[in-house]
Amino acid sequence: MRNTKLLTLLGYILLVFITLPQKFAAAQNKTQTVTETPGGTFDLKNGDRVVFLGSSVFEDDFQYGYLELALTTRFPDRNVTFRNLGWSGDNVWGDARSTFTNPPTAYQHLMRNIAEAQPTIVFLAYGGVEAQEGQAGLARFQDGLNSLLNKIDELGSRVVLLSPVPVLSGDSSANIAKRNADLKLYSSAIAKIASERKKRFIDVFTPIQEAGKRVKVTEDGVHLNDTGYYYLAGALEKGLGLSQENKPAEITVSKSAADGSPSVKILDSGKDFNNLKFTVEESYLSLPIPSAITDQTKKVKISGLKKGIYTLTADNEEVVTASAKKWAEGVEIKQGPSFVQTKALQQMILQKNDLHFFQYRPMNETYIIGFRAYEQGKHTKDLADQSILIKWIESQIALNRKPKEHIYKLVAVGN
Repeated sequence: MRNTKLLTLLGYILLVFITLPQKFAAAQNKTQTVTETPGGTFDLKNGDRVVFLGSSVFEDDFQYGYLELALTTRFPDRNVTFRNLGWSGDNVWGDARSTFTNPPTAYQHLMRNIAEAQPTIVFLAYGGVEAQEGQAGLARFQDGLNSLLNKIDELGSRVVLLSPVPVLSGDSSANIAKRNADLKLYSSAIAKIASERKKRFIDVFTPIQEAGKRVKVTEDGVHLNDTGYYYLAGALEKGLGLSQENKPAEITVSKSAADGSPSVKILDSGKDFNNLKFTVEESYLSLPIPSAITDQTKKVKISGLKKGIYTLTADNEEVVTASAKKWAEGVEIKQGPSFVQTKALQQMILQKNDLHFFQYRPMNETYIIGFRAYEQGKHTKDLADQSILIKWIESQIALNRKPKEHIYKLVAVGN
């Protein structure tokens, strides 16, 4: 009897040792769900890799760079890298990424793109293409989106989901209304999935639609232009809870002193407090404002000046000239060293993204990494070498993403 019990006990122990590693491995392979408080403060950390994944709403930003520029300037002290994996016409199944080579399938291609980018944060913008299937395709889209999110969760990456953008023109009003109704339907589905999975969701449909009532924000009613991407970047910032700096720099001149708003530091009041020297502290570089937008320019207000004409310079370069009355009302600032710095930063981002685009999507992909790689496969080294240039440009971006101090002078030039 004792021998039987002993054998039974040994059998249980052996079974535990056999099954425990399997259970542990299964636990290790379970999807790691990465969540965050949707309404909490969004942050980027040193070493983060931000990936933009979606269809044309991301690919078209290769022309403008507003989305990456917005996040780069908002976190100027963080070493963060960005990769844009947007692909026009793409959906949650990666259908637009299909090639002549099979395998990989289109979906495998999508998975490879994501994995090779090594994201820690993914901005996900799908639903615009899928919404063309209307109510009939909604359930399949939801399944596809959840499957894609599962894959991204396995990488341990945070996810921010975006709604589709609206259709604004290019068809009859009835068709546009139907199209937008479907886009709203899919947007609601995305928001619901984000809520269920504790992911952040940003509605960009509404702000783009509202902006479209004031100014042209698309090239053809569907694809955003530079103005559209400016507003999209603003919607992204707002959806991430990033505060906006809209207050003008203000200086008040009196008989005894010149005082500035918190961002202004007076260096020299000049004779009779009419020739001023000052700096303006900027916590981040503002986005370049497209020419079509006239209601969001920076302003400087200087009240208490004696009657006359005054010229503002920045680092000894003329910025703007106006009367004392206009300065008291607030003068729009449309040029200067900060503008030059931001535009240069934007160009660096565009150059870097151009290199990355042709690295991960070479025009002759079939011959380099596809089924005809036996012909030109040697050029894979050239693709890898582009990483050297990409990293160099990223180092230049890092050197130029912080606001620099500039010396402003206001000098009386006439009556």
